[in-house]
Amino acid sequence: MSMRWGMTVPLSGVPLSGHQAVYQALEDAGFTDLWSSEVNGTDAFTPLTLAAAWQPRLRLGTAIAPVFTRGPGLLAMTAAALAEAAPGRFQLGIGSSSPVVVGDWNAVDFTEPYARSRDVLRFLKAALAGETVDHDYGTFALRRFRLERPPATPPQILLAALRPGMLRLAAAEADGVILNWLSPADVSTALAETKAAGPDFEVAARIFVCPTDDAAYARAVGRRLIAAYLTVPAYAAFHRWLGRTEVLTPMWQAWSAGDRKGALAAIPDSLVDDLIVHGSPDECRTKVEAYAAAGIKVPVMALLPTPALEAGGFPTLIKTLTDLGARG
Repeated sequence: MSMRWGMTVPLSGVPLSGHQAVYQALEDAGFTDLWSSEVNGTDAFTPLTLAAAWQPRLRLGTAIAPVFTRGPGLLAMTAAALAEAAPGRFQLGIGSSSPVVVGDWNAVDFTEPYARSRDVLRFLKAALAGETVDHDYGTFALRRFRLERPPATPPQILLAALRPGMLRLAAAEADGVILNWLSPADVSTALAETKAAGPDFEVAARIFVCPTDDAAYARAVGRRLIAAYLTVPAYAAFHRWLGRTEVLTPMWQAWSAGDRKGALAAIPDSLVDDLIVHGSPDECRTKVEAYAAAGIKVPVMALLPTPALEAGGFPTLIKTLTDLGARG
């Protein structure tokens, strides 16, 4: 398989100190990329820093580092340090994140997310290239900032995007885009907004994967995720744009009324099957390949719990990763 093949790290149930064996298993299985996230678990950079030291061949990426929760200078320094530790192997994914992560958990005003994302993107491109930055970007202003250790190979910067405005910004000014919460059939709709991008434009997507033959279990897990994510205003607007207003309105109405059970029950199997990959590892791998066929250059699995994983411990986890890998 020539395409890149990613996994979201760290994996649940394994301490960071135990991930050297996980990273080795992923590489042995044919995974090419490790991508981190940043919500309320680990930060986005520490798991990748360990991977940079432990696995010198794997590519690394953040999906995403929020543009609000670090000062621009600190974000540039953190990205530069990881780019120095993994020269030519690190891609910096940034995005606006959400009002909960930014405001409720980090005590930062979540205002003008598009403008803040645009301004941080422009700053990072200049700073990581070693330039002195003395500029008022609009959402923030910096005076005479220059990295003491600019990376010899500046990382590509990818922008998380959902709707046309951010997708077009990614195409115009970033090195790539990070997509999330869409089906293979939705990929063409999103990428239609990035036609201005060059041929080397990266397209990564996080894909939730539940490797189990127990469809009822997988759909129950998927319903909980859909209810948690697609009731967030940005994701709700994204799926309205994708044409899912009719199918999602019953869930939104129940959720707004405080009826959590009713919201879960209102999510049809067909929607779960569109947005959550599940089945045997072979079936999951085939479904992830459908994203690549639709235009995703870096499909990144996000492994969901299964009864077998929870009961089988570390050996079952390693076997599952092997079965899901590009060489599975």
